Parts: sequence; structure tokens; C-alpha cells
Amino acid sequence: MMTRTLPFQLCAVAFLALLTIGCKQDDTSSNGTAANTSGNGAPAPATSKKPLKLAFVTNGTSDFWSIARAGVKKATTEDPTLSVDFREIQNGTPAEQREALDDLTASGTQGIAISVKDPATQTQMINDAAKKAMIFTQDSDAPDTNRTCYVGTDNFAAGKQAGDEIKKACPQGGKIMFFVGSKDAENAKDRIGGAEEALKGSNISVLDVRTDDGDRARAKSNVSDAIVAHPDLVCLVGIWSINGPAIHNALKDAGKLGKIKIVCFDEEDETLLGVKDGSISATVVQQPFEFGYEGIKLLAGALRGDKSGIPATKQVFVPTRVINKDNVDEFWANLKKETGKA
Repeated sequence: MMTRTLPFQLCAVAFLALLTIGCKQDDTSSNGTAANTSGNGAPAPATSKKPLKLAFVTNGTSDFWSIARAGVKKATTEDPTLSVDFREIQNGTPAEQREALDDLTASGTQGIAISVKDPATQTQMINDAAKKAMIFTQDSDAPDTNRTCYVGTDNFAAGKQAGDEIKKACPQGGKIMFFVGSKDAENAKDRIGGAEEALKGSNISVLDVRTDDGDRARAKSNVSDAIVAHPDLVCLVGIWSINGPAIHNALKDAGKLGKIKIVCFDEEDETLLGVKDGSISATVVQQPFEFGYEGIKLLAGALRGDKSGIPATKQVFVPTRVINKDNVDEFWANLKKETGKA
């Protein structure tokens, strides 16, 4: 079966969300309505251009989600009948996500796009929510649930891209370590699995996977501890967007920038600065703008009875791109232009 892949259009946002305690709420439109549900509690398809009340739920806070927010904003600007409650989960815990879903479904939200933190323990949460609203996953999937569709990266393929970059950075082989918010998240498992697949047959061995639960201070201390305990590490790999800057800053403080290679994901400013000066070998960038823009458009269409954009696999893959010293200037210039920072 075919899996739909979106064209590569790099999009970003010009502002960072202010954090508050708990789940941050941001209604991107003012014309929300109560949920239109059928007798069994499932959402009934809305008529064309009937106002819809939707939500977009993150798995934490970072620049990555600010870019996704811009995509959501574009979708609501193009279709003002959409009201989207953008929820940033401050501490990135499954409990916070459950609280957000319970609140959203209780308030009549008809469709929710969520990045699932821990699919293994959140299956019932997703299935319960799917009885009351249409559920899409974005960024991190939960394929064994009753979600309608996933919009995001083919994370296994992205992991293989990262693995190829690790081999380029460490042609003599050696010991490496992965750093991520949660290794139980579907995107983390797939990226690590893809990287390990690409590394098969090489002289590179993975010592460990260190987790930080999305906490930036812990992400940095994990790196600091690792390079002390394992001074023979040749490369550190950041799986989530916060891990690239955390690795870079920890190595800078230890005076080991350039001595230990870095390969990571996403396009936080500190990451791109490291790529530009050569202290980060490469970063695999996603398109969070499209997670927000295309995810909300597809969700609204499905609620209105049009599921033509959802393939049989129920996965819509958004392509990734490897950014290195050769193309970072071009990429960053385009990013700044799109975010109004040029």
C-alpha cells in the first residue's frame, strides 16, 4: 500500500511561546463551536465549512513547537471557520497529556492532533478520546490505537539518515551514545532503530541511550556525565530538538567541541550555529510547520467527510533533510526569511 508523502517545503515561525505552569492554551481563532457528535459519542462529519473546534497538543516545549504553531496559524488564517486550541505540555508528561485530552473532549472539541509521548502506556487514553473526538497523531505516532491518521516524519528513515551522517563523521568507528527525551516515544524508538540499522556492519558501537524527559538542564547534565564516565566516546547523537543544543553546550563547557562529533535532529538556533561553525557535523531537520498546517487541514477535511487525503496506511509522511556546513547558510537564510528574521 502507498503511503502519502508531502512535498518538502521548509516553514517556520518567528516567535517563541511564553511558558506557563501546566498545559499552555492558545486559541488561534475565536469562532469555536460545541462538538457535533452522533448518538454513540463519535464525532459526526461536519458540513462543508461549518465551524469546527479543534486542538493541537504537543509533547513538550521547544522551538520546534513554535514552528508547528505557525503552521496551525496559517491553516486557521486560510479557513477562519476553524478554531484551534494549541496546547503546549510544559513538563512533557503522559499525565499532563491525559489532563489536556480530558479537558478538550469535555469542552466539545471535535478533532485533536497530538504528539504521543509514550504510546505503550497511552493506548487507552487515545482510544477513550477517540470515542468523543477524531484523533490524529503528529510528530510521534501511536499506530496501535484508534487514531484516524498520523502526519509527520518517517522516523525510521530519518534515523537511517542520521546513521549515515554518524558514519561520515566517524570513519574510523568508535563508541557513540544517544540522547533523547523519552526512548518510549514512537519517534524516538524509530529514529534510534533507523540509526542502528544504518550502522550495521560498521565499526561503530552504541554504548547507551540516555533520557531527560524533555528537561533541558537534565539533557545537558546527561552529556556531561557521559563524557566523564566514557572519555573514549567519539560521537554524541541528539534525537530530540533540545538534545543538539544540550550536547553542544556540554561539550563546549568541557572544552571538547570538535574532539567529539555531534549529529542531531531539528533546527534550533544553537544547533544551526554549531553546524555553521563545524562543531556539529550534521542535523536532520523535519518540517514541524507542515505538521501543524497539513495536520489541521487534513483533520478538518476528515471531520467534514473528506478523507481523500488519508492513504490506506493512515500515515502521511513529511520529508526530512540533512543540513551540514555545505548547505546551512542557504537553509538558515530561507528559514529567517520565512520567520521574518531576515
